[in-house]
Amino acid sequence: MAEQSSRGEIFVVDDDPAVRDTLSMVLKAAGYEVICFADGAALLSVARNRTPAAILLDVHIPGKSGLDILKELHGEDYPAPIFMISGQGDITMAVSAIKNGALDFIEKPFRGSEIVGRLDEAIGAYARRQAENASPKFGSLHFPGREPLTRREREVLEQFASGASNKEAGRTLGISPRTIEDHRANIMKKLGARNAADLIRIVMTAAQRAS
Repeated sequence: MAEQSSRGEIFVVDDDPAVRDTLSMVLKAAGYEVICFADGAALLSVARNRTPAAILLDVHIPGKSGLDILKELHGEDYPAPIFMISGQGDITMAVSAIKNGALDFIEKPFRGSEIVGRLDEAIGAYARRQAENASPKFGSLHFPGREPLTRREREVLEQFASGASNKEAGRTLGISPRTIEDHRANIMKKLGARNAADLIRIVMTAAQRAS
């Protein structure tokens, strides 16, 4: 049997000891090693020098908020997926977190099996994208006069342009379909697309310019 620690480390950041204990128990049972932090400062001191398989970061923690910590980690470029944990009233903040590089958000209360499933999917998708080098073709497209797309928005755009549904794109990227829809809305707004067909036209025009 393979050692359980081979699945990698998960960093859990939450000021509620009960939540930390629950997540720790569930994730260890799934074969992950878990390191818990009660605040963002403790996470930063470790996460800058040590890369986990993923981070679960609560929005509301003592001192700097989860969103502040996400910005300090440069979430979009951090070498592991970061999930924000939020209460049901924190959706606006969670969407803001995604724009700042969080992979996705998980609402409280959550089921242990849901957390493990989302993490397994995200870590697997992240590893596949690293192996494929995240398609330099779309990474090099330019849209003059438009607000630049983030790396994750480019990944979503690539899925959309290849004909993937929100559900299929979510499965490939390890993100929930609802979050894919948020990214898609942002992409259309940034590129000035009126509808899906208009978006494809804009992408094809950019691709022709690049070739």
